[in-house]
This record gives sequence, C-alpha cells and structure tokens, in this order.
Amino acid sequence: MSFDENYFSTHTYAGISFGKCSQYWWSNRFFARIARRYGQQGTPLLEVGSGLGHLVGQLGDHFETLGLDVNHWALVQSQAVAGSTRLQVGSAVDLPYADGSFGVVIIKHVVEHLENPDKCIEELGRVLAPGGVLILATPNLDSLLKPLKGNTWIGYQDPTHIALKPPKEWLGLLKKAGFKIERVFADGFWDVPYIRWIPKMVQKFIFGSLGGFQTISGLVFLPYRWGESIIVIARRA
Repeated sequence: MSFDENYFSTHTYAGISFGKCSQYWWSNRFFARIARRYGQQGTPLLEVGSGLGHLVGQLGDHFETLGLDVNHWALVQSQAVAGSTRLQVGSAVDLPYADGSFGVVIIKHVVEHLENPDKCIEELGRVLAPGGVLILATPNLDSLLKPLKGNTWIGYQDPTHIALKPPKEWLGLLKKAGFKIERVFADGFWDVPYIRWIPKMVQKFIFGSLGGFQTISGLVFLPYRWGESIIVIARRA
C-alpha cells in the first residue's frame, strides 16, 4: 500500500478533528514539548515522516526545521501549517542528508511501516550529530492491556504495520546504531474499549486518565508497558 492521499483519509488521520480538543493536537503538542526540552535551541531539527506537518510546524520558532516524507501530497498540505519548515520528499531508509547534520530527529510512528527498519535506525544515527537527540515512537507489543484487545489491538489495524517489534528489539537496534538510551516510557491506554459491557466514555476516564495527564502536563512518567506505544528518547554517542 502506498502512503498517498487515500492513506491519510482512512488510517492515522481518519475522522480526527485538528482542533485543540483532539487527541491528535495534544499528541503533537506533547512531542513538541519533549523536543524543546531535550534539544538545543537553534539547532537543525528533522522530522522523518512529517505527514501533514502539524508537529514540525510547531517547532519552527525554536529550531531550524526540516520535514521529510515519502508522500508529496502530504508535503504540499504541510505548507499551510509549516511555512518556515524546509520540506522534502525522501525515504526514511536513505536519508538525503550529510553525516551529523541534525541536533534533533523526531520519527513518530514510522519505523513500523518499513521493510528494513534496521537500515532506518542506522541512518538516524548517521545524520545526527554527536550528542544529538532522537525521539522515536512506535506501537508497543508489550502493552499490558494488549491481551484484552486480541486481534483488534490498534497496532494490528493498519495493514502497513509490517515491522512490529517488542521494545527490547527496538532498544537493541538503537544501541547497535550508537545511541545511548535516556528515557523509555509509554503513551497511556487510549485504545478503548478494553472490557465489554462498560461504556466507552467510562473506560476513557478509567484507563486513559494517566496518559491524558502525562500529555497535558508534559511530564514523562508512565512505565513503558503502560501504553499502546513506546516513546524512546536517545542520544547519539
């Protein structure tokens, strides 16, 4: 499957409101806060898989921002929200940048789509400068509540998720590529419902409150098994 306009209308962004009350908006705000906290202001920042530009577009006032995506259509749409960002079509496994070009790289829910994620992670290590920060997110096969979802778990719903791995394997690949792991945490339990017969809105409050508080507050505290995705903050050695 190609990551074209149809993909954006049927998968990640399907049915999502981009207003300030949406999960999508709060997620991007959270990742932007992490980037500002861990990255050095004024350094070049690359988002690999920048999609519609709503994350990288928030960071132009703090970094020299670049966005890379395989989808030309998405990059065209990005111009409205990421006007100061340099946008480029390219592949995550063959990054078109010189060694050590960036102080920060964000790759949010991309590696699980790749036939060769090992090569992608090697490339991330190559383009980051020594001491540079990587922020990576991917579905969490070790999620504590995943067994309650079975085959309906959110990570299995996208047919382009062809490289799902347990956190231990992702961390091993990062270490092999020369990264020092600083933080590994989760995004919370938002894939409701988990239990039959309990109203969905009730489950959102029961299961989603901690993840929601983490996202809104910008604090990082959820253990890596307490969520549907893992988020890794690593630094290039």
